[in-house]
Amino acid sequence: MKLWMKYVIGIAIGLVAALILPVNSPHGQEVLDFILNIVIRFGRFILLPLLFFSVATACYKLKEEKRIFKIGAWTVAVIVVTSVILVVLGVLSALIVKLPPIPISVEKVSDIPTLDIKSLITRIFPYSGFQALLEGAYLLPCFIIAGLMGAGASSEKMYGKPGINLFDSMSHICYNVMSFFAEILSVGMIAIMCKWSLEFFALQKAKVFMPLIILLTVDLLIVALVIYPLLTGLICHEKKPYKILYASICPFLVGFFSGDTNLTLPLLMKHGKESLGIKRRANAAVFPLFSIFGRGGAALVQAICFVQIFRSYSLLDIDGKVALWIGGMSFLLSFVLADHSSSGPFFAVTLMCIAYGPSFEAGYLLLKGASPILCAFAAGFDAITAMYGSYVVAHKSDYIQPVETKKFI
Repeated sequence: MKLWMKYVIGIAIGLVAALILPVNSPHGQEVLDFILNIVIRFGRFILLPLLFFSVATACYKLKEEKRIFKIGAWTVAVIVVTSVILVVLGVLSALIVKLPPIPISVEKVSDIPTLDIKSLITRIFPYSGFQALLEGAYLLPCFIIAGLMGAGASSEKMYGKPGINLFDSMSHICYNVMSFFAEILSVGMIAIMCKWSLEFFALQKAKVFMPLIILLTVDLLIVALVIYPLLTGLICHEKKPYKILYASICPFLVGFFSGDTNLTLPLLMKHGKESLGIKRRANAAVFPLFSIFGRGGAALVQAICFVQIFRSYSLLDIDGKVALWIGGMSFLLSFVLADHSSSGPFFAVTLMCIAYGPSFEAGYLLLKGASPILCAFAAGFDAITAMYGSYVVAHKSDYIQPVETKKFI
């Protein structure tokens, strides 16, 4: 049975469980939250060891082949271009489709979050390199130290080769363990889907957020079925671009229903390698960068949400200057969400409301009830972006070994 089918079965069981089990009671919610916490921990358990050994090995091999700059340049270019495309789509769709305003909340602002850029930078280089391997959600420190280890081994061939052989072996072992966890996570999707369903049912009862959800769904279909396949066909001359979408089913389901980009990353790496044939050195280097910086889906959600907040607070129309500010802020903030793997978009919307002015600082409260579903959409966009984007990077860097569609996992 295909892996994505197992996840679909888990999702179907989770939906049924949400409908028939008393999980909406306080005790039921407590039990469900506990199970969900275990599932998230289980899904992330092997991620940092896998990244550390795989990224170090990948950087060593890429430097040996003198392609590290090429693959890095293509990765940066694709991340920036896709983020711009998604931001523009988000702003335009929100301006064209005038969503009904959300009733102003009477809830008072409390514990306003702040963006600590200094902390993000200093945490990249902690006092001890071992601390980089202890970060739970912030993957960039682990990626940096692993890359430096790989590059350092390449500079010292005699002593570096045995070390890289060990790292390569550990990478294979961690990948095998991750594959086992990926199989078991399909069972964990029952709890993830159950929680998502309860949040969506509550949102549906409120009704005020449904136009926003419909708009995001339409944008998702446009991106997945039109924009990305078209761009992939033009850039890579790919005759069957929808095979990439087929390979994205499992990572998309995990991202969309969990809202967690870190939980999605192992599935992206597994399907990228075994379904699309992306070679290990590109797979290990590119997918983590998309998970860390390729948050264009979050930027799209942020742009649409802020436009609706603006229209709920103000009777004035959004002019070109304000539209550019919304697009620019959404684009920039998407690159500093590396330590917010599951709540990044709502955090960024909060920052945008505070930055726009005192009269808007409580605007994010209008969307507080819908934040889990909004973050789920953002993670879904980002999963598809990572799969298409990594395929383009690997193809342009000659790191694709074609796999027949019938052999996709």
